[in-house]
Amino acid sequence: MKLRVEESGASVVAQGVSAEHQSMPLEHVFWSHFSRNLGSSGWVIGVLAAALGLGFWWGLAAILVGNVLGSIPVAFCAVMGPKTGLTQMEDSRFAFGQAGTRLPSLINWLCCVGWDAVNNVPSTIALVALVAMSGFSAPFWAALAFLATLQLIASMYGHDVVQLLQKYLGYALLVIFGIVGAMAVAKGGSISPPAQPATLATFLLAVSLIASYNLGWAPYAADYTRYLPKATPSHKIFGLSFLGMIVSGIAIELCGFLTASKIPDTSPTALIKSITDLTGGFAPLGLFALAISSVAVNSQNDNTAAYSLISAGVKLPRWVSAIVTAGLGFLLAVVGAGQFASLYSNYLVVLVYWISPWVGIVLADWWLHRSGDTPYARGWGAGATIFVVVTLLTILLFSSTSAYTGPVAKMLGGTDIGYLVGFFAAAGAYLVWRMPRAASATMAYKELL
Repeated sequence: MKLRVEESGASVVAQGVSAEHQSMPLEHVFWSHFSRNLGSSGWVIGVLAAALGLGFWWGLAAILVGNVLGSIPVAFCAVMGPKTGLTQMEDSRFAFGQAGTRLPSLINWLCCVGWDAVNNVPSTIALVALVAMSGFSAPFWAALAFLATLQLIASMYGHDVVQLLQKYLGYALLVIFGIVGAMAVAKGGSISPPAQPATLATFLLAVSLIASYNLGWAPYAADYTRYLPKATPSHKIFGLSFLGMIVSGIAIELCGFLTASKIPDTSPTALIKSITDLTGGFAPLGLFALAISSVAVNSQNDNTAAYSLISAGVKLPRWVSAIVTAGLGFLLAVVGAGQFASLYSNYLVVLVYWISPWVGIVLADWWLHRSGDTPYARGWGAGATIFVVVTLLTILLFSSTSAYTGPVAKMLGGTDIGYLVGFFAAAGAYLVWRMPRAASATMAYKELL
C-alpha cells in the first residue's frame, strides 16, 4: 500500500474514492476497529458497570450483550465503504438527502469534539504520572497539548497515516494491555457482592452504556473501509470489523469490571492510581499504554470529525477542520476533567439516542438498495424528517439520565430502552415510507427494458 497524504478539499468527502486509489489491504479493517477500543475509556466502562451494582454473572452478561448489540450495526456500516467510496456521513445522503445529511453530520462533529476530551483526560493523567515517575513534573495542560498535537498531526495527513497508526499501535497496545490487564486482574480480580440484587433497570442501563460505546463508532465505519477495492467480499469486511470491535471491547471492559473493587471511584485519577498499584514494576509500561492509546483513537476521531464538518456544509479544508476539532477538544478536556465520570456516563447515554435512529435509517436504506449508485435528493429527504421526529420522541419519552427521565422510563422504573426503540422505530418508519416507492421505481425500470 502506497502511503499518501489525503486531499484537503471538499471533494475528498463529496465524491467517492476513485478505483485507482482503492488499494487498502484488507487486514487494516481489523486493526482500525480493534485499536480504537484499547484504552482507558473502555476500562472506565467496565468500572461503571460494576458501580451500577451488577454481580459477576450479570456484569459479564451486560458486557457480552452490549458489545454484540453495539458492534453489529458498525460492521454493517463498514460494508458500505468500498461499494460507495464515500465517508460514512455522506452515505447518509441516499436516505436523508444532501441537505438532510448536514444535521446528523453536524451532530457527529460535535460528538467528535466530545470524544476528543473523553479519550484525552485519562490518557493525559497517565502521561503526567509517567513523567512524575521519571523525577520530573508536567502540568495537565502541557501533557494534554503534547498528546493532542500528535493526534492532530496524524489526522492532518489523513486516512493512510491514521490507518498506519491503528495497525502498529494496535500491535503494541495488544501486547502491553495483555500484560498489564492480566497483572491487574490477577491482583484485583474480585467482585464485591452487590448490596442488593441486580434489577432489570440497572442491567439494561449497563447494556446501554456498553452498547453506546461501540455504536458510537457507526458514523466512522465507512471512513476506514472506503479505500478497500470495490470487489472486496462484504462478509469479510463485516467479519473483520465485528471481530476487531468485540474482541478488544470485551477484553478491556472485563479488565475494568474485574478490577473495580480496587478502584475507589470512577474518576480518571483513581483509575490511573489503581492500575499503577496493581501492576507494580510494570506500572510505567501500563501508563505508557494508557497515554499512547489516545493517539490511536483520537487521530481517527479528528480525521472523521474533519469529514463530518465538511458534510455539515462547512467548506473548510480538511486539515483546518481537524485543527478546529482538536482545539475545541483540548478546551473541553481542560474544563471537564474534574467531572469526568458523571459527564462520561451521561454523554454515552445521550450519544446513543441520536445514533440509534440515524443508523437504523441508513441500514434500512442500504438493505433496500445495497449499492452506491442510487439517486439521492439534493434537498431534505424523508429520512431526515423521520430521524428528527424519532430522535426527539425517544429522548422525551424514553430517556433515563440524571438530568431528565422520560415518562415511559419512569413507568418502567428507570429502565432505559430508548436506544432500541429509536433504532427499530426509525428503521421501520423509513421502510414503510420507502418500500412502495422502491417497488414502483423497479417496475418502471423494468418497463423501460
